[in-house]
Amino acid sequence: MSVASLDIPAYVTGEWSIDPVHSEISFSVRHLMVTRVRGRFTAFSGRIVTDSDPLKSSVVAEIDASSIDTKNADRDSHLRSSDFLDVAAYPTITFRSTEIRPLGQGYLITGELTLHGVTKTIALETQVEGPASNGKGGTVVGFTATTEINRRDFGVTISLPLEGGGVVVGDQITIQLDIEAVLNS
Repeated sequence: MSVASLDIPAYVTGEWSIDPVHSEISFSVRHLMVTRVRGRFTAFSGRIVTDSDPLKSSVVAEIDASSIDTKNADRDSHLRSSDFLDVAAYPTITFRSTEIRPLGQGYLITGELTLHGVTKTIALETQVEGPASNGKGGTVVGFTATTEINRRDFGVTISLPLEGGGVVVGDQITIQLDIEAVLNS
């Protein structure tokens, strides 16, 4: 499929850097089988290369696993421990795209996610906004992406059963990315 057949208004090719000040990588997971705990990572970086054929573009991102923040210091310490992320052994979470294809009004970005020392293929349902001027002479573009992973697939297998059934922490983790990227000059 060519650029012309995708009909992307104001498409810009080049190398883009994720702007961590205007971006967020967040997640949610079922807690005590009744609600969701939400959190985010506060330190991350990434590079997006937009090719003349959008479907040949690429994404590489790194997350500092120790930057996890759920607004509860005790829980964050536990999540950094060997029970969960084991940031001493696996300090970085990485994503590298392997394929981009159209999906409805957006794209499906498939790639390799490495978490807790395990690499698995995931797919991110992605919407693109922009490009636009950042008001400082630069060009920005926005991406919103979502996916769901099973923590057990990545070797995070701690089981904290509840009396009477269920578990303290669910297996399914919903990941939400709100990314603003700046075109490198």
